[in-house]
Amino acid sequence: MALVDYAASEGVALLTLSDPPANTYTHEMMKELDAAILKARFDADVHVLVITGQGEKFFCAGANIGMLREADPTFKYYFCLHANETLSRLEHTPKLCIAALNGHTVGGGLEIALACDLRIGRRGAGKIGLPEVALGVLPGTGGTQRLARAVGGSRAIQMMCEGKTFDFDAAQGYGLLNEVWDTPSHQDFMKRVLEYARGFAPPGRAALAVGRIKRAVQTGLEVGLEQGLALERELQAELFASEDAREGLAAYVEKRKPSFQGK
Repeated sequence: MALVDYAASEGVALLTLSDPPANTYTHEMMKELDAAILKARFDADVHVLVITGQGEKFFCAGANIGMLREADPTFKYYFCLHANETLSRLEHTPKLCIAALNGHTVGGGLEIALACDLRIGRRGAGKIGLPEVALGVLPGTGGTQRLARAVGGSRAIQMMCEGKTFDFDAAQGYGLLNEVWDTPSHQDFMKRVLEYARGFAPPGRAALAVGRIKRAVQTGLEVGLEQGLALERELQAELFASEDAREGLAAYVEKRKPSFQGK
């Protein structure tokens, strides 16, 4: 049985972490997630990725503790290295990625969500946080770095050292979540997330521009201003040469709605 279910439709690839009850990840799941990210990256018909968890209780509760307890230190090191590479691959993919937080999002689960561009939670669905300190370890799949970039260094240190979890509304207040939605059911939540994701795909939105905005921000935040501006110019030049830019400019002049193709 697949540990990451993959389904693509109408420009959106849905990647579902599937190892109930808590959707904890092993090296096998990370390898499947890595492959799914690459599949979506190479699919010209996919413009947006959505990552969620199977069921209604957990997005992901992080790494499988039983696996880590039995593994030797060398395996643990390479397990963390590959998990970091997988999430970096997600971040580097020039397609928008949305984390649909359908349930508890803790430990490595939050680290996966932090590697996504947008995070949307279902109100009342669960808790969120990085409680690894209670195990005597730190968040080792990018948590110390991405959380600090999301909420600031001092707040991140406090969150991780206290190891507390909090609800999605509090997380939105901290800047961890972009949206928290009231939906009657899990099915309604996922339907709304997928509808939202399709809004970033053609024909209504220039997906190439969306992807390059993502790349400009993701890389630009890690370099100096001058290097970031240089990257921005290169990405803009690439977009100016695209069919979508020609369509967008023509539609503006002709006072009509553009119809983008993602090309």
